[in-house]
Amino acid sequence: MRFCSFRNATLMAALLGCTAAMSMEAKMAGKPFGKSPEGQPIELYTLKNDQGMEVDVTDWGATIVSIRVPDAAGHIGDVVLGYDNAAGYLHGAAFFGAVVGRYGNRIGGSKFTLDGHVCHVTANEGENSLHGGKRGFDKRLWKVVRVDDHSIELQYLSPDGEEGYPGNLTATVRYTLTPYNELRLHYTATADKDTVLNLTNHSYFNLAGAGDGNVLDQDIQINADKFTVVGPGFIPTGELRSVAGTPMDLRKPTKIGAGINDDYQQLKVGTHAGYDHNWVLNKKDDSLTLAARVRDPKSGRVLEVLTTEPGVQFYTGNFLDGTEKGKGGKVYPYRGALCLETQHFPDSPNHPSFPSTELKPGQTFDSTTVFKFSVVKK
Repeated sequence: MRFCSFRNATLMAALLGCTAAMSMEAKMAGKPFGKSPEGQPIELYTLKNDQGMEVDVTDWGATIVSIRVPDAAGHIGDVVLGYDNAAGYLHGAAFFGAVVGRYGNRIGGSKFTLDGHVCHVTANEGENSLHGGKRGFDKRLWKVVRVDDHSIELQYLSPDGEEGYPGNLTATVRYTLTPYNELRLHYTATADKDTVLNLTNHSYFNLAGAGDGNVLDQDIQINADKFTVVGPGFIPTGELRSVAGTPMDLRKPTKIGAGINDDYQQLKVGTHAGYDHNWVLNKKDDSLTLAARVRDPKSGRVLEVLTTEPGVQFYTGNFLDGTEKGKGGKVYPYRGALCLETQHFPDSPNHPSFPSTELKPGQTFDSTTVFKFSVVKK
């Protein structure tokens, strides 16, 4: 997380004026996708580049609906899980492709102390809060501020007290599709009270193709020497443990299925075994750094994830059970996708030793993640 301070009120007014002007130009290229619970239209936007890559984004949850990229033979395929229309996202509980917040990942006991006061946020996973509560940012209609063939910028105003979080917060995400098959995600946010913030994208990737089996034969590499140990409810204990000598050691390309069923306590937390942990990335600052690399030997597709964030949650679709039907009626099987959620650490507000997620008035939250696609020949 990077912060910038605005001290010039005239500059701020000018920027707000520009934002308002851009919003007047925003409503172009959207396609009907459904309606919100309040009856508002939900739209779908398509970004394209000259390499044949396309990305569909909806204003419901600022959600990535599809990412279509070529394989080693040049065949285009969709590599993220999702639904054919907005109804699936309104009722789904998997957070497919959405921006989650205010606090991505978990807050233990659904409470934390800020400025000497205990803040109680909405519990939606037992006694804990997950991904912002019962109706987080993934279940909100975002405003399209600007859109063209290569990029879209969306904004959401989260009012003071929403899901228990203090302060009016304005969050913005900009998706940009580059000529190099990179999808760049740039988040910014400001608040009028001290609050906490942890934004991330929750796309589920299967480089073989969405709904095409599981991901156990795909290779993963994560640039991290340590991970955050979790206890019951996947809440961090505060320990940052070395990955050495454990199935959490993914510093070299490793087949996902190689260690996922090992007799290792951290892989057996909860009722759904597998990877669902935060890795502490090897970095000394908030520069854009390679976090993870995934390769599918079947299609030859490669995904590299770069981020300014200090951590990444690697999750292997352990809660998918083969009953979820997605795009084209495809069934999404157990471990049928993986997530790489770039983030600050889970439950950071309750762990002073973790990188801070506090956002204060006058600061701007600034975070970038890049999903970079390529191919390797078989």
